Formats: sequence, C-alpha cells, structure tokens
Amino acid sequence: MLIDRATIFVRSGKGGDGCVSLRREKYIPKGGPDGGDGGKGGDIVLVVDPNLDTLLGVTSSPHFFADNGRPGKGRSMSGADAEIVIVHLPPGTLVYDKDSGEQLADVSASDDRIVVARGGRGGFGNEHFKSSTNQTPREATPGGACEQRTLRLELKLIADIGLVGKPNAGKSTLLAAISRATPKVADYPFTTRSANLGIAELGGERRLVIADIPGLIDGAAAGAGLGHQFLRHIERTTALVHLLDIAPADGSDPLDSYNAIRRELAEYSPQLAAKPEIVAINKIDLVPDTERRAVVERIVAAIGGSGSCKPMVISGATGEGLRDLLEACWLAAEKTDPAGWQAG
Repeated sequence: MLIDRATIFVRSGKGGDGCVSLRREKYIPKGGPDGGDGGKGGDIVLVVDPNLDTLLGVTSSPHFFADNGRPGKGRSMSGADAEIVIVHLPPGTLVYDKDSGEQLADVSASDDRIVVARGGRGGFGNEHFKSSTNQTPREATPGGACEQRTLRLELKLIADIGLVGKPNAGKSTLLAAISRATPKVADYPFTTRSANLGIAELGGERRLVIADIPGLIDGAAAGAGLGHQFLRHIERTTALVHLLDIAPADGSDPLDSYNAIRRELAEYSPQLAAKPEIVAINKIDLVPDTERRAVVERIVAAIGGSGSCKPMVISGATGEGLRDLLEACWLAAEKTDPAGWQAG
C-alpha cells in the first residue's frame, strides 16, 4: 500500500545538567572544583532509506523521542551524550513544519541527513568557572532545552517516466505488462486509486522506474476526481507517457481526451506540462485494422508535431509495440547505459 502523506511528532533530548562538586580527598586539602559538564541531548535526524517507497512505517509509529544527556559528575567526569534517533524515509519525501507551513527539507539524496530537532547542549559544571579569584565556585548551568515540533510529510515518487491519461486508458495494464508491478486492473474507470511504481527491464543493466497515477478528468488541476491528489508524484519524472484509448467505451474522441489532459497538466504546473512527452495510442487490439488506421492517422495529423516524438501505437494487453515504447522512454529519460553506452 502506498502511503504518501503522514504527520509525525519529534522531540529531541534535553542537555544534561552541569555538576557542582568540590574535590575532598585525604592528603589533598585544596583539591578545588571538579564538577563535570553535562552530556548533549539526542538529535532527531531524517535519513533516506532507498529500500522504502512509502510512508507506512512512520504512520504506524508517528512519535519519535530522543533521550536526555546524562548529568555531569564529580572527579571532572562529563555526562554521556545521548544517542541520536534516526527516522528512515523514502527518497523524495518533502518535510514541512505543520504549524508554520515552512518547508524544512527535501529528503531525496542517498547521503541526506537532516536534523529536524537538535538536542540541548550539556550544562557547564563548576570546574568550568574556576579562576584565580574564584577558586571554589559553587555554580553550574542547567542543560539546554529540547526541541519539539510536528512535521507534515509528503512523498513525491522519484521515477524516470510518468504515465498519464484518462480513466480506463490502460495505464495499469501497461504497467503490469512492462514490469513486475501488480496494480489492480479492471474494465471500469478509476480502478487505480493510488500511485503505483514499476521497474521495466530493458536488458543488460538498463532499467526504467515508471510511475502510474489515477486517471485524470476535467478539472483535475482544481481538485476534481482522484488524479489531482497524485499529480505531484510525476513532477520529478524526466518524461511522460500520455496514453490514449483508441476507442473509449464512452464514445468520446481520443483527441478531445488528449487536449483535456494537456490542459489539466498545464494548469497544475507549467513545468510538468513542459516535460518531454510520448503519446501512446493504446488498445489497438480492440479495433479492426481499417478503423485503426483511420483513427491513428487522424491523431498523428493533429498532434504529431506537439510531442517529443511521433505518436506510437501499442497494446498493453497483447504486448504489441511495447518494446519500441520502452526504447523511446529510455531516450526521452536521457538515460545512459552503465557501461557507458549512450542510448540513441
């Protein structure tokens, strides 16, 4: 299950108090102050876990508390620092302060380590205050206060290719055909109710991460339907595959569907609409050759020059044209073979 929103509460540890101690030992009549400093409180740190692709883990345990630093002791012994608490998040997680709405971090890179609640500094022991004019100080400072905050997390999937289209255009069928993903597939609209990820293997070490979101309808950018909730998941993609149903069950025109989706993408984000696009005319196995040819020619004539390449003809159900589609996706995503071979 993809959980792409979560709220968590974090609280760092308080710093340990400094110690007031005067050395009193036999044969050492003027030992002086020997109170140690307190230890530092534990931090709360966000890190990327590449093995995660959902926020499910933090929704089941949404509270994270670090320990306090230990107080200082006599004989100049400092208190122990508390251990940090690590919160593992999937790549692509946006972190917001829930109260202020400020974006605190974008946890995406594998080496990201974001401190969202810093532990209090340890207090000074009285040894810290000794001087020639104050040889027996009886003062120490308390440990620093902890930090606590409520964080709102939003996951934006990181994928090479994003699938867009009207409900029932065949996106889930396509994803299942080109990857090992198992999205729900049925012959009615809005089968997909959450974003799905799949990895398409192109041979050798070449692979593409593909994101499928629920179908878009008119007004999606303004909040209509289900797709608007997941459009953010394709904002990080390099290119889009726009699926068109060659013969929609409701009798609508594929060109009208294409223009409607393009309009919603542009209204949601001009940057998203500007991404390279591959138009794939799907479900060609459901229409006779003569009818197929006429529809494809009309679509190509209308939008052939508007995308990043000429519209392609495929069938997610039979597999026709899928290999060519994946190779086009590889080029559109500007991927480079691990061995150094540049596609194209």
